[in-house]
Amino acid sequence: MRIRLVQVNSVVGDVSGNLERIMAHVSEAERDQVNIVVFPEMALAGYPPEDLLFRPSFLRDLAAAQETLAQRARTTLVIAGYAYAEGQGIRNAAAVMAQGRTLARVAKQHLPNYGVFDEARYFTPGSGTTIFRWGQWTLGVSICEDVWYPDGPYLRQARQGANLLINISASPFSRGKSAVRQQMLSTRADDAAAYLVWTNLVGAQDELVFDGTSAVFGPDGQVLARAKAFQEDVLTVELTRTPSQHRRWIDPRWRLVPLEEDTVDVVDVPLESVGEGAAARARVEPLPDTIPSLYEALCLGLKDYVQKNRFGDVVIGLSGGIDSALTATIAVDALGADRVHGVFMPSAITSDASYQDAKALSDNLGIDWRVIPISAIMTAFLQELSPSFGQRPVDLTEENLQARIRGTLLMGLSNKLGWLVLTTGNKSEMATGYSTLYGDMAGGFAVLKDVLKTEVFRLARYVNEVAGYPRIPQNVLTKPPSAELRPDQKDEDSLPPYAMLDQILQGYIEDDLTPEELIRQGLDAEAVNLTVRLVNRNEYKRRQAPVGIKVTPRAFGRDRRMPITGRF
Repeated sequence: MRIRLVQVNSVVGDVSGNLERIMAHVSEAERDQVNIVVFPEMALAGYPPEDLLFRPSFLRDLAAAQETLAQRARTTLVIAGYAYAEGQGIRNAAAVMAQGRTLARVAKQHLPNYGVFDEARYFTPGSGTTIFRWGQWTLGVSICEDVWYPDGPYLRQARQGANLLINISASPFSRGKSAVRQQMLSTRADDAAAYLVWTNLVGAQDELVFDGTSAVFGPDGQVLARAKAFQEDVLTVELTRTPSQHRRWIDPRWRLVPLEEDTVDVVDVPLESVGEGAAARARVEPLPDTIPSLYEALCLGLKDYVQKNRFGDVVIGLSGGIDSALTATIAVDALGADRVHGVFMPSAITSDASYQDAKALSDNLGIDWRVIPISAIMTAFLQELSPSFGQRPVDLTEENLQARIRGTLLMGLSNKLGWLVLTTGNKSEMATGYSTLYGDMAGGFAVLKDVLKTEVFRLARYVNEVAGYPRIPQNVLTKPPSAELRPDQKDEDSLPPYAMLDQILQGYIEDDLTPEELIRQGLDAEAVNLTVRLVNRNEYKRRQAPVGIKVTPRAFGRDRRMPITGRF
């Protein structure tokens, strides 16, 4: 059996474009005499399509595209994800096609409705068991979440004789998830004593990044093939039926456990029978380590957001600090230096060292660099506000005015020149509200929104390790972080040290631990209580922040949803 996995970068709502790309791959598969070609979940629609699914015209376009694809599928069995309306509901389905027609539509049975997923809002779950008979092979098809359940549809298909299980997926990336997911899939293949073919989406959609790494697992759970991470890829592997059959002969679970009562639909594949052939070794691409995968996810997330939304260039306010330096570096690696613009906006408080660091970074990256001083603007603001401010002492108001002037200047460049403003705030700042609403939060896309400050430093060091020289100037990595909105200001004047702060944030935000539980872990009580208080009272700011890339298991926005008004 020669099977091909195609991890495509679909665009949500671009049904005709997605269809065109898929049909090109089908033509190549038939030319190469591939028996089965598999595309990811929602490959025709893009994922997640959200409320587009409630538009009848969108569903009509999907139905027409799927029919066109079915007519194109001739000598190769084609499996691709899409959505269709049936009765009173909408199904998330895999279309199984050959000989110019649709052989079956297999609907997703387990609908995720947690974290970033809202599938119960849109879909009606499928039921029953469908298997496909093709000579000596029996196939089972399932969709994403269906394989995460130990007793999911894949296992029922295996008990009905399926020795080749195909799961199409749109599984988004988060820190550490790739290894966990691969281990889960290995276990499912071993439990089913069957080949497991898993084809995952790749690319980014708004805040979500899909990392690909489509893979084939043997009946013993071993990885036989794996596609690349964070890029489109085509993976072809040849399988032999014997290992799956042999494991079931010797495993008493397959001989002594009775079949469950189930409705089974058996579909014959009307193609020439596939012989045994010989199992061929395929490439097994490595899974990236934590920091490299975070960096690749951020680059892909930015690249796809800019290109899929048809933006041209991006602009970044460069402060000489590490957050703006890392954001600019990611932008260059994602888009190219010619599409990235850096703006340094000094005030009377800004140090010469910050200028030198920002200029050195711009030179290293080869980006457009310009300086727009804000001192005169600040003076004009204070003059106009002085009758209202009266004799009140200088405080946070004047600090925030500087940030808001900078935000206004960047948005002016954006409006006039069509550049997308990238904000530079990280997750530690977003969590604690250590940012200025309508100031440094002003912009269209937040690259580091889900990256803790300690991870920002690790990513910056990784950038320099890969480059082999201090691409991000060494002084940027070593000087104490500062907003430079008042003389001699340091972040840790207002916040706990970042190493401690990020540990508290990870426990409180990602693990839902209480302050008492965090303190029992040995964390400083005063720091814990301050951090929790800051997180809780700044939800209103986060609601007004631009969309950003999700890279952790619990990101702000669609993932972590908390009330603004509340007293818990």
